[in-house]
Amino acid sequence: MSHSRKVVAQVHVSIDGYSAGSPDDGMGGMAFLQDHASHEQSATYFEGVWRGADTAIMGRTNYEGFHGFWPSVVHSPDASPRDRDLATWLDTVEKVVFSTTLEKADWQNARVAKQDLETEVRELKAAPGRDILVLNSASIIRALVAADLLDELRITIVPALLGGGLRLFEGNPPYSTWRLGGVCTLPTGAVVLTYERP
Repeated sequence: MSHSRKVVAQVHVSIDGYSAGSPDDGMGGMAFLQDHASHEQSATYFEGVWRGADTAIMGRTNYEGFHGFWPSVVHSPDASPRDRDLATWLDTVEKVVFSTTLEKADWQNARVAKQDLETEVRELKAAPGRDILVLNSASIIRALVAADLLDELRITIVPALLGGGLRLFEGNPPYSTWRLGGVCTLPTGAVVLTYERP
């Protein structure tokens, strides 16, 4: 009996619901994650997420940010073994980028989606493989929720108030119900809530 692959979204949000702050805040609006993301236990938790996936989905902004940083970490003597493992995974995993402006993806095993998001993700779910991981792309998460294609939503609430920026859920997302699959507290004060579709 075959089962379709799960689509899992991993996203960080501030206490006031923003997945990115103002670009002026540094790191493209992601400076609020710096202390959290660099903590050993946070990295250990995230490793348990990405090791279960063999396809990564991202938008143009995240693709360009990841591509600009992680390939150099693969062989960096200054990087931790875990960071080198993550960099190797990002280098080698299938990466599907959704963008209306990017014409091609130069990173190995990356491609710009040629179909609309719903069609592309349905085909990915039907193909053999492990989980499909959405990497912190709010617009893609919103679209997947609207299309009822998201199976699991992992929200890491970071103890910061941004006061503005990009909200994870803007506008009026369609009604849906979720069940709590797990709660994990991290030493940084962040809390990971795992929600699953019933």
